[in-house]
Amino acid sequence: MEQLTLSPFSKPVTGTVSLPGSKSITNRALVLAALSRESLTLEGALFSEDTQIMAAALKTLGFTVSTDPAGKSIFIIGRGGDIPQAEAELNIGNAGTAARFLTAMLALRRGGRYQLDGSEAMRKRPIKGLLDALAAAGAAEADFAGEPGFFPFVLTTKGFAGGALSVDASASSQILSALLMAAPLAEAPLTVELAGETVSKPFVEMTLTMMAQFGIEPQSAEGGQYAFNGEQSYYYNRPAYVIEPDATAASYFLALPWVTGGSLNLRRMGRIALQGDIGFTEVMAALGVETASEGENLAVSPTGTADIPDSFDFNAISDTFLTLAALTPLLEKPLTITGIAHTRKQETDRVNAMATELRKLGQKVDETEDSLTVTPDLAAMKKATADAPVAIDTYHDHRVAMSFGILGCRDLHGDGRPWITINNPGCCAKTFPNFFEVLEDLRPS
Repeated sequence: MEQLTLSPFSKPVTGTVSLPGSKSITNRALVLAALSRESLTLEGALFSEDTQIMAAALKTLGFTVSTDPAGKSIFIIGRGGDIPQAEAELNIGNAGTAARFLTAMLALRRGGRYQLDGSEAMRKRPIKGLLDALAAAGAAEADFAGEPGFFPFVLTTKGFAGGALSVDASASSQILSALLMAAPLAEAPLTVELAGETVSKPFVEMTLTMMAQFGIEPQSAEGGQYAFNGEQSYYYNRPAYVIEPDATAASYFLALPWVTGGSLNLRRMGRIALQGDIGFTEVMAALGVETASEGENLAVSPTGTADIPDSFDFNAISDTFLTLAALTPLLEKPLTITGIAHTRKQETDRVNAMATELRKLGQKVDETEDSLTVTPDLAAMKKATADAPVAIDTYHDHRVAMSFGILGCRDLHGDGRPWITINNPGCCAKTFPNFFEVLEDLRPS
């Protein structure tokens, strides 16, 4: 489907939503399971482009990986740190987690030679900090086929000999997470030192927590230094690892009742332990949306009372900034979103993408390297969409598509008239393949 014109909700939303498994957890669990010394089933796993890329890459590398999409489970036999195939060609599409996690994991293999490439968008995404760290540690060398520091490249791997490894992860926390997961399997004690700061720190905490679940914690983790004993392997002492629902995907359904009125119940979202993006509930609380845990579920409903600040810092939960940005035309005062410079190097330049599409809807948007300030103008949005729906470009970015998909559920003109068209809605396959079907199923009859 090249385009999807959204019909707004004419009544307040109500119902229950089952969210897909977390991409971030699924791909970390796949790596940790592959590096463990056991066989393991991942339950509640996400089946999307990014996780299928990771699973396919592990198969190409010689791991036994069996998938059951209907049952949302993946079975994998770990090799205790051994990478079975010494040579392979891997195409990681635009999957950032697969790109960084696999690159660090491959460096564990002495005498390996791997060709890695991705989509055009991936060829612009940051991985230099990781490759520089591996080269400085003598673990791997990259021979670039195009621009130095970017995909595609051939990776010659030499193993982690131990010692100290310094990494610049300022462009992506995934660079640090990738090294942390590989570091315990070094041939001797290894210290990973973060040079400067990183972004999206809750994802690093997720990585460390999951490593501990698989039996390994740093000897010390102070001042950005993570020390490991070396010659370790992961072990998860249970028959199955259960993946949490995706907290980033939940942001759209935390916002939906605010857009349409009504309430929702989000299955299995009441006890999220690993994902920092659950912090988006605090953003919606400021907009006047109450969330309450009801056993394993999360109840979501607007309260009508809001205390909206002038700005929000999204550095820690940047994947959800697009959700809020898409809601800004419905606010009553200007809002600034900060801490998002690094999102310019994700699936697309997300800051510029949101600014461009909001301007199509008649909004005044001021853009800096690290922020967006939106001055809402409801009348201008009604005028811009009066004669025909405005087509929202999505830049092959699932989060642009889903964010504006939620905005389009507002009955803007009061007569059920469609006013937003989403170009390339299929880009949601990256993390939430049936997003628009789930949204349609919630439509009040």
